[in-house]
Amino acid sequence: MHARALALSLTVLCSSFTAAADTFDAYDFRLQKLGNPFAPGTTFDPSADGNFRVFARQLGAAITSVNLAPPDTLGHAGFAFSAELSVLPLGKTAVPLPTQGAFNGTLLLPSIHVRKGLPFSFEVGARLGWLEKSRMGTATIEAKWALNEGFVDIAVRGNITKLVNSRDFDLTAGGFDIGIGKQFALGGMITLTPYVGWNLVFVEASTGNIDFRPNRTLAQAERPSGSCDAPEDQRSSLCDIDTFKTVSWKQNSHNRFYGGLRFIGGAVMIGVEGSYSVIGKFKDADTNEDREVPAVTAVNFTLGLDF
Repeated sequence: MHARALALSLTVLCSSFTAAADTFDAYDFRLQKLGNPFAPGTTFDPSADGNFRVFARQLGAAITSVNLAPPDTLGHAGFAFSAELSVLPLGKTAVPLPTQGAFNGTLLLPSIHVRKGLPFSFEVGARLGWLEKSRMGTATIEAKWALNEGFVDIAVRGNITKLVNSRDFDLTAGGFDIGIGKQFALGGMITLTPYVGWNLVFVEASTGNIDFRPNRTLAQAERPSGSCDAPEDQRSSLCDIDTFKTVSWKQNSHNRFYGGLRFIGGAVMIGVEGSYSVIGKFKDADTNEDREVPAVTAVNFTLGLDF
């Protein structure tokens, strides 16, 4: 009886894991959904490069939409470890996220965050995150310097975040911010710290070769030559394969405003933060149209140890 119960439990557990595994790539990106920028191709879309730029800038804003640390530093012997969660409502974007499966409108980005205090009011940190229902993650390194710690805390911070394990796609975002906060002692080992800040973010993105006709047959994929304007069964296998124009960090920056509240009781740290990234618009060189990039909002939570 016990053996049967154990076997049944293992079967249910394996079935549950398999069902969950089916969603591990639902939010992987399939960039061909943004349109084909290859002009001779029969699936050519003049807005494709503009769509990619909109997508890259919003994704860059999303993965850099979290700070979750007041401007004060940990001290030269201090150390902090926390688990974090960013909630990103991306359902009403100018360009729908090109995910493999249906996107439900809100992206969750859980992460772990480690910070270490250094002498002279410096601090370094690293964050590893995961884009839910995908094989992709984010990696961040940061450095902070407190210009003033005391009655009012003021600090500057620099950071770089990279999207990792993405398919045919490279995205890096980074910048610097300045924050101001005030720590209130509530007695003993308890403190409450509200803070606000401004962040200037730069985004750069590029792609490898992308197949914009992934449903082609094996015979079509092996065809060595043919005009790209010909019917599908007579086109070269190289038709409808191209890259998007690179999104350069020099021309793609935006402002992020954030505010939060951190509570520390003993060594336990709890925090919440909201941010608003204003991206603005750009001129699409291919269509000569102004493309508006909606703002990206985020609500972030943290729970960890500060000692």
